[in-house]
Amino acid sequence: MAASTAVDKAVSLLKERREELRAELKQIEQALSDLGGSRRGPGRPRGKKTGASTGGGKRRRRRRGGTRAEHALKHVTEHPGATASEIATALGIKPNYVYRVMAELEKDGRVSKQGKGYYPA
Repeated sequence: MAASTAVDKAVSLLKERREELRAELKQIEQALSDLGGSRRGPGRPRGKKTGASTGGGKRRRRRRGGTRAEHALKHVTEHPGATASEIATALGIKPNYVYRVMAELEKDGRVSKQGKGYYPA
């Protein structure tokens, strides 16, 4: 019986400690919330920041090593007559995105399309 009593006492002590820790966690979360570091729930979007304080217009990130258009143009220069599928495979992107990139390059006069192939202008 002594072992059973010791186990019961240990379980009781652990449950008490768990409740103490839960209360302490609530206090910590409240303190964080009061300081402006409140936690968002899962899947909840961040608030949209707009206005003068955020710098105004859109800011675009540049890719390291150049843009997709620059990469596509380089590939076409090195492989004249390359098709959209070949360019997509070389750049590791989907062909439908290559068509958009190449259309912009064509509009800018940097490449020309002859049949299915693209050539540097």
